[in-house]
Amino acid sequence: MTPTETVISAVTALFVNFDVDAARELLAPGYIQHNPNIPTGAEAIISFLPALKESGFEATTHRVISEGDLVVTHNTFNNIQLLGADTLVSFDVFRVEDGKVVEHWDNLQAPLAETASGRSMTDGSVEVTDLDKTTENKALVTGFVHDVLHGKAPEKITNYISTETYMQHNPYVADGLEGLGTFLSGLAESGTTLAYTETHMVVAQGNFVFTASEGVFGDAPTAFFDLFRVEDGKIVEHWDTVEEIPSEMAHENGKF
Repeated sequence: MTPTETVISAVTALFVNFDVDAARELLAPGYIQHNPNIPTGAEAIISFLPALKESGFEATTHRVISEGDLVVTHNTFNNIQLLGADTLVSFDVFRVEDGKVVEHWDNLQAPLAETASGRSMTDGSVEVTDLDKTTENKALVTGFVHDVLHGKAPEKITNYISTETYMQHNPYVADGLEGLGTFLSGLAESGTTLAYTETHMVVAQGNFVFTASEGVFGDAPTAFFDLFRVEDGKIVEHWDTVEEIPSEMAHENGKF
């Protein structure tokens, strides 16, 4: 199986069929967990399956992209009270080695009923296209993250984001560069810090590029998982999840 097929099979075993035996076949025993609330190791996540099934947990995967041994899924989890919410939107990253899932990162956020753009955190384009442009699209987004999100040259924003079409799925930000500017101005006026300090992963496939970063939001250490869609050399759509990084975790692997 390809890494994508392995991950889809594992996600189906874990979160659709709650199949303990199939999950054990697909997860490496030494499965490295970065979700702060779940202990490391395959048996730790597998032990949750009966409770997840009993709770009526439902998982919907909206997007899947992959590069090399990394596979990114964009999901909605319903009836996820075990992690403290009725519904959570998640980006999950899985690393595959020798046909098994060996490592997992995620970032979860509760959705809002009403958003600034009128778009949900998960709707929008899903089709992976422009596979021949993966390298240049990855370079574009990497440049945007460095110059704009890390604040090295924010004045270059129009080099990266389309001035005509920018569809926003962050629930607090309206569409377009104007919507982004209004959001950032509001943060500045309120004295709220939003800073990206380190980007740990960039995963690209065709027109989609995913990044996993850490930084600060307000006074809290924060993880930022972002997905960008590129069209004709400019970013035209954006999804994300933002989650505070807790000081104590159920393992010693860290968030990243």
